[in-house]
Amino acid sequence: QVQLVESGGGLVQTGGSLRLSCAASGSIYRINVMGWYRQAPGKQRELVATITGGGDIRYADSVKGRFTISRDNAKNIMYLQMNTLKPEDSAVYYCNLQMFSRNVWGQGTQVTVSS
Repeated sequence: QVQLVESGGGLVQTGGSLRLSCAASGSIYRINVMGWYRQAPGKQRELVATITGGGDIRYADSVKGRFTISRDNAKNIMYLQMNTLKPEDSAVYYCNLQMFSRNVWGQGTQVTVSS
């Protein structure tokens, strides 16, 4: 059973920074894609960034240059460094792992950016 646990969300002012973490437990194979998604009230869940086990990275246009995704394969932890935060970044952020036919989600962590 694979489980994902996010941490690091909170309240920050516009222009501030936060770092999210996602710890994966269970049988994790290197051939996988991990990612961060977010969902604001009344909106669909959207991709923020993904990173493969080999280190290939993709970002949503809205966060390019401000957010940095990374992972520690030895510890099965993924990070999202968020800088220059804007009120429109406020959302519940979810960690995701795609591995073979499995698609696993974390419980989410709230990020609120005050103006």
